[in-house]
Amino acid sequence: MRKYIFLLVSMAFGHALFCQPTVHGPEKGALLIIGGNVGSTASIWNKFTELAGGKEKAHIVVVTAASGDSAAYDTADVNTVKRQTGIADVVLLHTHDLRTANSEAFIAPLKRATGVYFVGGRQWRIADCYLNTLTHQAFFDVLNRGGVIAGSSAGASIQGSFLWRGDTKGAEILIGDHTQGLGFLKNSVIDQHVLRRNRQFDLVNLIEKAPQLIGIGLDEATAVLVQRDTLEVLGKSYVAIYDHGTTVPGPFFFLSEGQRYDLKQRKVIRVPRPGAGAVEGDEEK
Repeated sequence: MRKYIFLLVSMAFGHALFCQPTVHGPEKGALLIIGGNVGSTASIWNKFTELAGGKEKAHIVVVTAASGDSAAYDTADVNTVKRQTGIADVVLLHTHDLRTANSEAFIAPLKRATGVYFVGGRQWRIADCYLNTLTHQAFFDVLNRGGVIAGSSAGASIQGSFLWRGDTKGAEILIGDHTQGLGFLKNSVIDQHVLRRNRQFDLVNLIEKAPQLIGIGLDEATAVLVQRDTLEVLGKSYVAIYDHGTTVPGPFFFLSEGQRYDLKQRKVIRVPRPGAGAVEGDEEK
């Protein structure tokens, strides 16, 4: 009887913890945030396919606004997603007209979508097209149904709440004339191509001045998977975490594939090294 009561209390406590509001990640669904030039990186594409429901059941919407006007007629990104995932049901969503983005007819593909993929380009174009529209809400609805929102390069940065490199005059302007992202990852700022383009120090000053934000800098062919407030690294290179409240010394630190980070507690989730017991001192440092 005591064991039964203990089990019920434990289950209730666990459920209560799970139901607590998230600080950064989505309440439901998943984010896949990619640092650009994903290529054929299998771990990233396989995870996207899995989270979208599998090859046979997935319904994918590819959002191409960041690429400019020509993307309305270019199916290259749709074809890439089909080729890399094996998913047949992949459609293109494109507009630069806020009135169109606010129409029920335009968001029809999103109502059945299990996954959304934002391609690269310039992130301010995505904000101009979709911020605070019916389409923006429809993206959140995909998450709320348990789906996945993914994006590479500009499609990564737009997922944050504070829009980095969002100036219409050029990506070298860090804080520009567009500073609001779509906010799928709350209280955050996201950079991409970090090591490839020697950008690893660019977020340091912002995070020092705005410690409520968490900064994420992704290298190419590398991604973070965010489910609720747990972040996990996928891909070939490194992800920089900029967290002014962290206990790790320095303005940022790197995580590699398989490593995880607790966005709510702001700490690395440490696991025993392969072959070692869970003994203090045997954990990853």
